[in-house]
Parts: sequence; structure tokens; C-alpha cells
Amino acid sequence: MSSSAQPIVTNEDKSPASNRSAYLYAAVAVLSLFGLADAIYLTIGHMTGQTVRCTIVAGCSEVLSSPYSVVAGVPLALLGAASYFSVFSLATLAAFGYRLAGTLLKLLVASMLVVSIWLTYLQAFVIRQFCQYCLFSAGVTFTIAILLFVVRRKR
Repeated sequence: MSSSAQPIVTNEDKSPASNRSAYLYAAVAVLSLFGLADAIYLTIGHMTGQTVRCTIVAGCSEVLSSPYSVVAGVPLALLGAASYFSVFSLATLAAFGYRLAGTLLKLLVASMLVVSIWLTYLQAFVIRQFCQYCLFSAGVTFTIAILLFVVRRKR
């Protein structure tokens, strides 16, 4: 294993701030599981052709069947599931002190946040319909981004 993949633990890493960071990374990992479940549900619905049931808003079908729901033949929900699984994995590693994982996690979540903002814009101003599952995913991503911002501020 390379030295960058091994956790670097020093006396300062055992500080209360470091412990808080580990808890925040653990919270990110747990939140990512909610995003993963949401994305898997949407992926299964897309792959099987089943209609996704909307209970809060009425625009899920319009959003999920729009041309923006697929990139190069791949459902965005599948890309979201892969992203959330990666967030879970990296957050778990970061919680155990792997610094490279924390850096990669921040880059991944930043890109997910940009995509979430873009997709929310598309729902509001182009499609003019909202999907509750898409909004939930954007909320999860936004919350994860806030937690990672707090981790950065703690260091």
C-alpha cells in the first residue's frame, strides 16, 4: 500500500477537532446512503420503465422522462448512484484518517453540487416541473457539502 493510502495518525490527529471531523465524515457516509437509496430507486424505475410515484409534487414523470435525464444513453440516476456510493466509500475512509480520501471526497461532492444546481435550474426554468426525488437528492448533496465545509473549517 502506498504511503498516501495509509492513515497518518499523529498526536495532533487525536485532538477533539479531529474527532469531530471523524464524526462529520461518518454523518456524510450515512447521508450518502439516503442519496444512494434514492438514486437506486430512480435507476430501477428508469431501467424497468415503471412510472415513479410522486406524492408531494406532480412533475416527476415529466422530469424523469425529459431528455436531460439521460447522458450518452446512461440514466443520470445511475450516475448519481455511483456518485453516492463513491461518497460513502470516501467518507468512510476519511473518517478513519485517510487524507487523500478526504481530498477526493471534497472534489467529488463539489462536482455533485454543481450538477445538482444545474439540474434544479433545468427543472425550474426549462422543464418547468419538479421531481421530489431529484429535489431530495439535491438536498442530500447540499447537506453533505455543508458538512464537508464544516470539516474544512475545523481543520
